[in-house]
Amino acid sequence: MSDYIFPPALQASVAVRGTGARYAVSRIFCVGRNYAAHAREMGSDPDREPPFYFCKPASALLASGGSMAYSPGTKNLHYEMELVLALGAPVFKATAEQGLAAIWGYAAGLDMTRRDLQNEAKATGRPWDFGKAFEQSAVISELVPASEIGHPAAGAITLAVNGMQKQRGDLADMIWSPAEIVANLSQYYHLGPGDLIYTGTPEGVGPVQPGDQLEGVVAGVAKLSLTIGAPE
Repeated sequence: MSDYIFPPALQASVAVRGTGARYAVSRIFCVGRNYAAHAREMGSDPDREPPFYFCKPASALLASGGSMAYSPGTKNLHYEMELVLALGAPVFKATAEQGLAAIWGYAAGLDMTRRDLQNEAKATGRPWDFGKAFEQSAVISELVPASEIGHPAAGAITLAVNGMQKQRGDLADMIWSPAEIVANLSQYYHLGPGDLIYTGTPEGVGPVQPGDQLEGVVAGVAKLSLTIGAPE
């Protein structure tokens, strides 16, 4: 058995609803601008351009119901409510049909974003890492197996801050469906169990402040909640 200089990091994982089991996470992929109205509010043309992706580390996961410290380095921390896919089978260079079959389960998620840092990166042509890939930036509910709820193709996705609705869209408004996303991403990666995919957010993204209470719902899938704490 190998000896480690330091103890290895704990395995990132997500709870599975109704069981004591957990889903081990290796990678988190996120789809950018997958709802037309959100693409427009961010200044882009949503005319079914090929999907693009960014990544968050698995260590960025934060379970629903928790509190996240207001993130360092930003003065403009934003919420983005999303449907999350969890893969359960190996898939590579797949068709949409194969991509759908590889989806094991679903969750509600928040892609927390340091918008000012993201915008600075966009303006200078630099990567988005500082704006997207930071601690506690991938909030997630319990996973729900597709065997229990099927593969949702429509349904409301909403986010409220302090009881006031800020985001409302419908899964049917996605530019690229979950099956198409998995198929497209699989042209570039060997995907499989352990991969989560955040599928994009509807319009209405905006800032949060310490003390804010966030409540999100993906109809027919899951709910989540988050408290914004003070800066560290």
